[in-house]
Amino acid sequence: MKLHALAKAMTLATLMSAASFSALAADIPLSEVVIADQVDTKVVSVDAPNHQVVLEGPQGHQVHVQLTDQAKDLGNLKPGDKVNIAVVRSVAAYLDTDVDKGLPGSLEREGVNRATKDNPNPGGEAYRQVQVQLQITKIDVKNNKVTLKGPAGESKTVDVVRPEVQAKLKDLKVGQSVVVTYTDVLKVTTTR
Repeated sequence: MKLHALAKAMTLATLMSAASFSALAADIPLSEVVIADQVDTKVVSVDAPNHQVVLEGPQGHQVHVQLTDQAKDLGNLKPGDKVNIAVVRSVAAYLDTDVDKGLPGSLEREGVNRATKDNPNPGGEAYRQVQVQLQITKIDVKNNKVTLKGPAGESKTVDVVRPEVQAKLKDLKVGQSVVVTYTDVLKVTTTR
């Protein structure tokens, strides 16, 4: 898949970002998942004043896309232009080894990078990253289950199915935090 290098880069960025959001005493990775997808489309029509574009996918299906007013360079987009849309989603979970560090919480960041004004091909990248801190309230090593309390005080028991994470259950302590970082990246490039 063409996104293999991008997926690796996003995984690395996600893994590194867990430590940058807050000063965790010692982070122990529990799990990482990266899902990448890509589609090549063709521009059928552009209505720049109304921020609307019609795209045709590889199997001939047309999709009408309503963009926000942040899509500034639609006047440069022409029927027949090729549009590549890449989406990378990643989830990374870390164990914060400090016990009773604090209450669970969450943090969200998002941003947009656009093509330069001198670039005749519109495009850009958008990302959204959410970090959630969950507190461990119960550990069932025998049945491979962990109960976590979320930022709103709700509790959920999760089955730990990955053997490499099951092996780490014996080292967990009630009161520790699991920090989960979700990252979504959307990259749009156009060519003539």
